[in-house]
Amino acid sequence: MTNWHEATFGCMPYAVDPCVERPRLKLGFIALNDCAPLVIAREAGFFAAEGLDVTLSRESSWAAIRDKVALGLLDGAQMLAGMPIASTLGVGAAPHAMVTAVSLGLNGNAITVSNALFERMQALDSQATLSRPCSAQALRKVIEADRAAGLAPLTFGMVHPTSAHNYQLRYWLAAAGIDPDRDVRLIVVPPARMVANLQAGRLAGYCVGEPWNQMAVRAGLGRALITGYEIWNNAPEKVLGVTREWAEAYPRTHRALVRAVVRTAAWLDSHENREFAADTIAAPEYVGAPAEVIRRTLSGRFCYQPGAAPRPAPYFNVFHRHAATFTWRSHAMWFIAQMLRWGQIGEAVDIAATADCIYRPDIYRAAVEPLGVACPAADHKTEGAHEGPWSLQASGGGSIAMASDRFLDHAIFDPSAVMAYLAPDRARFSPTLYRRLETLNASLDAPVAGSRHGAMTP
Repeated sequence: MTNWHEATFGCMPYAVDPCVERPRLKLGFIALNDCAPLVIAREAGFFAAEGLDVTLSRESSWAAIRDKVALGLLDGAQMLAGMPIASTLGVGAAPHAMVTAVSLGLNGNAITVSNALFERMQALDSQATLSRPCSAQALRKVIEADRAAGLAPLTFGMVHPTSAHNYQLRYWLAAAGIDPDRDVRLIVVPPARMVANLQAGRLAGYCVGEPWNQMAVRAGLGRALITGYEIWNNAPEKVLGVTREWAEAYPRTHRALVRAVVRTAAWLDSHENREFAADTIAAPEYVGAPAEVIRRTLSGRFCYQPGAAPRPAPYFNVFHRHAATFTWRSHAMWFIAQMLRWGQIGEAVDIAATADCIYRPDIYRAAVEPLGVACPAADHKTEGAHEGPWSLQASGGGSIAMASDRFLDHAIFDPSAVMAYLAPDRARFSPTLYRRLETLNASLDAPVAGSRHGAMTP
């Protein structure tokens, strides 16, 4: 097992902050593979190395995570990347201001359907089911056949209305001309209950994080059609979220938490450490699933169908490389755009200003400065413009190696032109709302990394 100090940060120790205001903390998590940064930070001593005594609390749902953090029953938690935004804006619950200063990683999801649905899709369009990445065209034909027969829409599960899972499922459906709000029924199901609901026939399919796709495949209950990475290469997934009041009351503690997560993420991205991580998070008090299933995706392999050999999936979980722990404000803007696109926000918002107060790369930079971690010079970047490796400018000089950020439909999300991104869905907005959005979001007065014009890209 590689020593965490030698991985990425070298052998020179630095002085731990002796003045953390709140050394004893309780953090929440959900039973998913990407709880690994928090679990390993505790089990391998990363929290302790920052002077923190952390208790981890396994929670039953994302709504419970949100509510317990808001009420102060948890100091912070693993959160869906869109959850601090939704909580601050009052999407789905009473508003409570939250912030995030560190990402827990990229990718990690997949869409799985029942064997019965897959057989119907294959019968109507076998080519679509065999393509990689898998299109939803065959599913569209099933939906059209059911509509002609007068049958009820198929039911799909996702973990929370403002989750990346919901937006990735919607993105995949919409790319094939399926209206997620009209042609199918989407319901919230806790991650650990997905497989049981698929087996019982209450779900035709779902989008969820691991290990709950591979568990269905392993049990012979369904087919994994497409990974989240195939929908959006290197998409944001989870963050460490705290209330704004907590962040302001305990700034040193917050920075110590960020450092511990970044160190853990670097350790996790060392391939030789993934087996230990899989064995650790498989424990009943954490994910509670077979270690061999967890190990599959953590080691960069993914199995799409029962009995088949796993395929290489080296980017299935990215914890540290490619600036994975950085809280991009443009990621927050993308999530706000999805909330607007799908009618979850019914009033006009200044998208950039909202992102700025919730996603806090300024706190991240201050926290990791003692570690010598290279940070992006910009707070925003384009998404979808890079089919392969690229690089961006780091603060203080040098560059950071980045990877593909391609979308399934080859769309581009440019945070400096967010209304152009929303324009194809203009019919979903009332004219008054759309005009107000145009007024508030005319331009982004900030540098953008990775633009088509090469801005901020060495």
